[in-house]
Amino acid sequence: MKPIQLISPVDGSVYATRMPLTLEAAQAAAKKAKAAQKAWAARSLEERIALVKAGVARLNAMTDVIVPEIASQMGRPTRFGGEFGGVNARTEYMSQIAAETLAPHVIEDSDKFRRYLAREALGVVFIVAPWNYPYLTTINTLVPALIAGNTVVLKHASQTMLVGERLAEAFHAGGIPADVFQNVVLDHATTEHLISGRYFNFVNFTGSVGGGQAMERAAAGTFTPLGLELGGKDPGYVRADANLEAAIDTLMDGAMYNAGQCCCGIERIYVHESLYDAFVTGAVKWVSALKLGNPFDAETTLGPMANKRFAAVVRGQIAEALAAGAKALIDPKLFPADDGGAYLAPQVLVNVDHSMRVMMEESFGPVVGIMKVKDDAEAIRLMNDSPYGLTASVWTQDYAVAEQIGRQIETGTVFMNRADYLDPALCWTGCKDTGRGGSLSYLGFHSVTRPKSYHLKKV
Repeated sequence: MKPIQLISPVDGSVYATRMPLTLEAAQAAAKKAKAAQKAWAARSLEERIALVKAGVARLNAMTDVIVPEIASQMGRPTRFGGEFGGVNARTEYMSQIAAETLAPHVIEDSDKFRRYLAREALGVVFIVAPWNYPYLTTINTLVPALIAGNTVVLKHASQTMLVGERLAEAFHAGGIPADVFQNVVLDHATTEHLISGRYFNFVNFTGSVGGGQAMERAAAGTFTPLGLELGGKDPGYVRADANLEAAIDTLMDGAMYNAGQCCCGIERIYVHESLYDAFVTGAVKWVSALKLGNPFDAETTLGPMANKRFAAVVRGQIAEALAAGAKALIDPKLFPADDGGAYLAPQVLVNVDHSMRVMMEESFGPVVGIMKVKDDAEAIRLMNDSPYGLTASVWTQDYAVAEQIGRQIETGTVFMNRADYLDPALCWTGCKDTGRGGSLSYLGFHSVTRPKSYHLKKV
């Protein structure tokens, strides 16, 4: 069994090395989680919520360690801090709605019958988390799973292995028993063996389409429910009545923040012909002001991509688009830190179309293509011409128009005048190759529980 190395994108050095668990050790961990689940679920809801909140509070206390660790592991500039704002907001909201969401739904309570629907924890929840927002994406499932009475086994991405360790350290310090929440390091073969061996009652995976397909193959025939969030190619549409300045600022930030490594990042933009030239001019100005560099530099606003192989994919998409007639509007000389490896200059492309990979395949990097459209119908057709469906951003001054367009877009979330954001009160979900299932909102609790009916009769 080979050790797993975490290569820092900052300088290409080996930042951490961990040995994956043997199959026997991994099976033992899953069995411990199963053995601990009934006792954990038997605790009061109030106690479980308090312990989860205590774990998150301990995590917040680690800010000084966590922020530089994130920069070293996946390249996000330290100036942006950690992910604590979202972690805290999501934890608080899910805690607030837990009692109402998990309470029995009473149909009848009389002297003859007591009939109601209850929600019961699934058992052992397995989280396979990604590296791009390593804390937030874990919290989305971890918090409701624990609150609902499940035990959790976490396998974090190799690019952010230390995140799983920090989460376990914080939650255990907050009072969560060690067997109730376990962080494990696994290779792909062991992961698939555990899933196919029915060691888990729910699997939540965030990652690539290929990874999601591997999860489904492993779970085939086991009837294990899966939650799959497999990325996207999220569009923005700027209508003629849009606030141009706001659209430029938000959409370009949505395209470039975190080096474009956001599941719901903006990867393609359609602009009404009346605003197209002004939008493109503003977009180029916005991107040109970014500073690519070492994430520990206080002035850096764009860090390296998490791995040089990820940057190579984006470079390939850009090169193919240019060969097919696209035009690059950002001069790479503005970004001397571009080293041909993980450090990648941002790019804005025009003269693009849907025959190009950069407009159809997930880029997950600091590049965006912009196309001119003549009306809503053309924009809707282009937005739907994608194998993905996570979010879509519509820019208009009219709620009714945004809703009417939203009903025609094949997507999980419709934004009006915002982008690249998760509201914990709304379900985070997708369609098509983006996957299935949902997290956050009251439906997030439904994902980690099952309905159980009680039909009680007095005789």
